Amino acid sequence: MPPELDETVPHSARVYDYLLGGKDNFAADREAATQILKASPGLPVSMRANRRFMARAARYLAERGIDQFLDIGTGLPTSPNLHDVVQQVHPSARVVYVDNDPLVLVHARALLTSTPEGATAYLDGDLREPAAILASDEVTGTLDLSRPVALSLIAVLQFIPDEAEAAKIIDTLLEPLPSGSALAISTVTAHNPQAVAAAQQYTARGIPAKPRTDEEVEALFRGLELVEPGVTPVHRWHPDAEASAVPDADVQMSGGVAVER
Repeated sequence: MPPELDETVPHSARVYDYLLGGKDNFAADREAATQILKASPGLPVSMRANRRFMARAARYLAERGIDQFLDIGTGLPTSPNLHDVVQQVHPSARVVYVDNDPLVLVHARALLTSTPEGATAYLDGDLREPAAILASDEVTGTLDLSRPVALSLIAVLQFIPDEAEAAKIIDTLLEPLPSGSALAISTVTAHNPQAVAAAQQYTARGIPAKPRTDEEVEALFRGLELVEPGVTPVHRWHPDAEASAVPDADVQMSGGVAVER
């Protein structure tokens, strides 16, 4: 049974949607976003920069041969979606999206528009239950876990404030993936005052969020080989011309990509 949609409680995916100019949100989400923006006026710029980081990281991995992606914390569909990016490189690429917001489930059909050669699936699942994600029909029926998979955790780990829990989740998700798999992470940075203020506002509205130092983010990649330039503000990771023009002061996310040898 699909989870119940509670319009009175803000959800991170819908707050994100509102801040990006979307319409799939409710009054509680908009009120929370308004208060967050007062503390962090650059947040929409940062969110767009983060979205572009997702696209660059996905393309980077696809161009290096990975054609299977597990994207957890997908959020509401926003062009380009991950499968749009990777299926341009590999039309046969296979993508599983995972989120726990009922409104994302409603819009999942927009995430399931695959090329004829490839496949996409959507799972209503929670990052805090990684074993259930891996055992789901959507994952086992779409991805071949004997071949490399890119695990994408974009703008979601800030909502797992406990470091031990975050590490255990990542370990569980990576454990069955073979050599050549990869991990892409972006999360709220502790090095930007706006990011810290925004996280405080999220937490005050019932969405616990933790900024992390670069060292804490690097620790999430332990045992993997970080791709240069390592953990960096997301607009500085393999930047294109658009990313290079984004003001440093407005980017509130850091991230990186690593591979499993």
